[in-house]
Amino acid sequence: MLQNRIALSATNVIIAITIVLFIIQNVLQNGDLLLGLNGYFLVYDFWWQPLSTMFAHGGIMHLVMNMFVLFQFGNMIEQFRGSKEFLLLYFIAGILTSLVSFGYIYFVEPYTNLVGASGAICAILGYVAYYDKYQRNGIFMWVGLISFAPLIIGLPIAWYAHIIGLGIGFLYAFIRK
Repeated sequence: MLQNRIALSATNVIIAITIVLFIIQNVLQNGDLLLGLNGYFLVYDFWWQPLSTMFAHGGIMHLVMNMFVLFQFGNMIEQFRGSKEFLLLYFIAGILTSLVSFGYIYFVEPYTNLVGASGAICAILGYVAYYDKYQRNGIFMWVGLISFAPLIIGLPIAWYAHIIGLGIGFLYAFIRK
């Protein structure tokens, strides 16, 4: 019974949609510009980008890593808090993370294209960290590691989206408790 609930979970539906949109993103000539969050959001009134950026990814490994973590933690939240709570968390925290991250890139790193579910996934991790005091330090260390270690080796990464997402997820859990 539990196995069927996981297979039909909202988390797995989001993963499937993300994979399909990743394929579409890579087929479109300017897929990153249309789906990722960037300056065109304001200039051309691309109002959907704070949501669509959560479904766009910078490469296959970016997609695989994000979907792996989403599968683990999204299904866990769904099992213990329900699909409705998971969906509210994922979309509210994900969109807020996109908007706050956009504020950062707009003023600090203009012309940057923000893509990926990492911010929303870090919000999920912040949510879990709020409720699981025993795992909190490990989650904070993990988010710090995935945020700053790639910078050391020169990979372009939206470290700020990870930190912002973690904080928004933690705050969301505090508000919803």
